[in-house]
Amino acid sequence: MKLITAYIQPHKLNDVKQALYKEQVFKMSVTNSLGCGQQKGYHESYRGVPIEVNLLKKIRLEIAVNNDFVERTIKAIIEGARSGQIGDGKIFVTELAECVRIRTGERGHDAIG
Repeated sequence: MKLITAYIQPHKLNDVKQALYKEQVFKMSVTNSLGCGQQKGYHESYRGVPIEVNLLKKIRLEIAVNNDFVERTIKAIIEGARSGQIGDGKIFVTELAECVRIRTGERGHDAIG
């Protein structure tokens, strides 16, 4: 079992979801997030005062998958999120030690579904 965490551009969320659905990945958590990376933000002026905006809006996706879905999930996220520009995002894959479905008490692979 793996936990796939991806940070993507907000306007790419629908494209990523559609790509995931094509790969039979339907379960995910989506959170609004702020962050900075290689983009380093931008400068703007508010009421004549210069402001450095270095925390940009991102979307955080968290998807728990069984091992046979890891590569297809990564591929779908890349397919939906890639624009070729700096700021497309990152994907992190971590080992998932345990998963428990609260409703039934199922554990492990069965709980992820």
